[in-house]
Amino acid sequence: MAALDGKAALVTGGSRGIGRAIVLRLAGDGATVVFSFKDNEDAAKQVLAEVEELGGEAFAVRADQGEPADLEELFAAAERHLDGLDILINNAASGVPTAILDATEEDYDRMMAVNAKGPFFAIQRAGRVLRDGGRIISISTLNTVMPTPGVAIYAASKAAVEQFTAVAAREFGGRGITVNTVSPGATDTELLRATNPPEALEQAAAFTALRRLGQPADVASVVAFLAGPDSGWITGQNLRATGGLLV
Repeated sequence: MAALDGKAALVTGGSRGIGRAIVLRLAGDGATVVFSFKDNEDAAKQVLAEVEELGGEAFAVRADQGEPADLEELFAAAERHLDGLDILINNAASGVPTAILDATEEDYDRMMAVNAKGPFFAIQRAGRVLRDGGRIISISTLNTVMPTPGVAIYAASKAAVEQFTAVAAREFGGRGITVNTVSPGATDTELLRATNPPEALEQAAAFTALRRLGQPADVASVVAFLAGPDSGWITGQNLRATGGLLV
């Protein structure tokens, strides 16, 4: 019997990168997964095909986490496709580096809407419908404790999610629901390579104790642990899945 047999999961931003790896891992562990995608329908269809190859079941829903109406539709779709809900993974995020002096009000509002407001109301919505013993896991970032130029708004939005997590763990704990965050370090995704020069990636790998960039599957493994039965005594925590970039 797989660790998540019979479980129902909702993953935001599940078509690419870390989100894709999370969907594949949860489905491979037996969960039925609904995941959102914003623009790339072809990528979402590819994830569905890969889940099918694993013998799992998944459903893709177009939704922008920064739009409250889309978030409501995403949960409504989850209700249509799933028999209840056991796991919420807040993964979708906006993270284009923007220097403080260059940031616009639109930059600020968009990043806060996607990275903080969306996850907050997803946590609220999940708190109302999760079965007892459920799991809420949000993806944060190492940048909340290792800030670099250009990440002021991004890191602040993710720091908010870490605080939502700590409080939700207290508020939902009486029902056996655990609430945690996972903070990846330098993880080899299309976004990382698109927003960093090669020398920066080489430097990050050199500074990491395990001497390489993380892979999306590395982060997905940590998420799968927190989503599974062996993590029931862990809540309100931030697991830094960085390979030792910060020790």
